[in-house]
Amino acid sequence: MMKRLVLIAIIGTLLLGCKAKKRTADSTRGRLETTAISKKNAHTTYDTKGLYALPEDTGRFERFSIGSVEEYIQTFAEIAQYEMKAYGIPASITLAQGLLESGLGKGELAVKTNNHFGIKCHTGWQGDYDYHDDDEKGECFRKYNHPMYSYRDHSEFLTSRARYSFLFDYGRTDYKRWAKGLRQAGYATDKRYPQKLIYLIEKHRLHQFDTAVQQNNAIASVEPKAYEHKVHVVQKGDTLYSISRRYFISVDELKRMNNLNSNDLAIGQRIAVKTELTKK
Repeated sequence: MMKRLVLIAIIGTLLLGCKAKKRTADSTRGRLETTAISKKNAHTTYDTKGLYALPEDTGRFERFSIGSVEEYIQTFAEIAQYEMKAYGIPASITLAQGLLESGLGKGELAVKTNNHFGIKCHTGWQGDYDYHDDDEKGECFRKYNHPMYSYRDHSEFLTSRARYSFLFDYGRTDYKRWAKGLRQAGYATDKRYPQKLIYLIEKHRLHQFDTAVQQNNAIASVEPKAYEHKVHVVQKGDTLYSISRRYFISVDELKRMNNLNSNDLAIGQRIAVKTELTKK
């Protein structure tokens, strides 16, 4: 089931007011209505400009369990599009960065901090934090009680730093220039960072969300795919990898579906698989 993010719409553009340790109050940020944060499906409304404030942090850390790339996109596509409407960053770029930086939502840093963009503490950060080995051992990373706050912080991070300002001269659907520009601005040290973002965007058609916002000022929903469930009987030479390639699902998903703790298979073993049903 798709996991939707429940947000509260209020008039005007308010910034995030997180009640984490060592965080101080800022009267310019306004007051946000306290609400429970849920991953369940729910109807969400926003003001006519698409600018919204996030619900006030309840102070409870919510651990997210993401099983696949598809589930990640279903969970965060909506908020990425609203961030695009509010801040001008292509939703496809935000989603691709989230996927890549968070290890498809399953990386150690993302799981323990809900930090989906690998944003470090930096000078002036007063929110919660945790330590994680990255370029150096024990670096300080921002920590959020819900990933939606990570998405908002990502938007504010890019729009508040001068070195990224030239990106906003690019078209909001020109994800290729944005991907290359992020590397040029020093967002990542990986020389292949742009190519990785572009690959994710094109493989999973993330650019459709940019088009929906840009052309129709609308939010595109992610239609859940329909699957047919089957049983595969292991033959000589079969591996989890070869089975995953045959049925177009990941090795991790195969192991999760079959409660496997290793990659070892036995001839005659029955493996639950699923294949996507194509629309006629």
